[in-house]
Order: sequence, then C-alpha cells, then structure tokens
Amino acid sequence: MKTTLNLNDQLLADAKALAAQQRTSLTRLIEEGLQLRLRAKADAASLGRVRLPVFKGRGGLVKRVNPLSNKALLDAIDDDA
Repeated sequence: MKTTLNLNDQLLADAKALAAQQRTSLTRLIEEGLQLRLRAKADAASLGRVRLPVFKGRGGLVKRVNPLSNKALLDAIDDDA
C-alpha cells in the first residue's frame, strides 16, 4: 500500500544512509522500525503489573555492623570471603 509521510529531513537522510549501508530498501527499514515499535508496545501491555519478590525470612544485620557506614558494610563483606 502506498502512503505519504512527512519526515524530518535529517531523519530521512539518516534512514536512507542506514538502508544503503544494510543493503535494504527504505521501505523495508521503515517497516522493520514500525514492527519493532508495535511489538514493544504489545510486549509492555502483556506484562501488566509486575509483582516484585519480597524476602520474608528471618535474620537481619550482623551485630556490630553499622548499616549506615559503607566502610563497615564493605569490611563485613570482606570477612565472608
């Protein structure tokens, strides 16, 4: 099907250059771009709301480790290695 598009001059020039580089037609390049965009929208819609896992176990911080100190946390990690 034929249609007319009004494209930014630089965008069109970049698209033509990419099509030539990939040895494909400008039409095919535009079709692929539209397919990718439509597929991404469909994929996002199918995901819906994602529930993040929550750890409900016991435990907590190691005694004598200051959780507000990066140095103390890094030192505690090094102790486990």
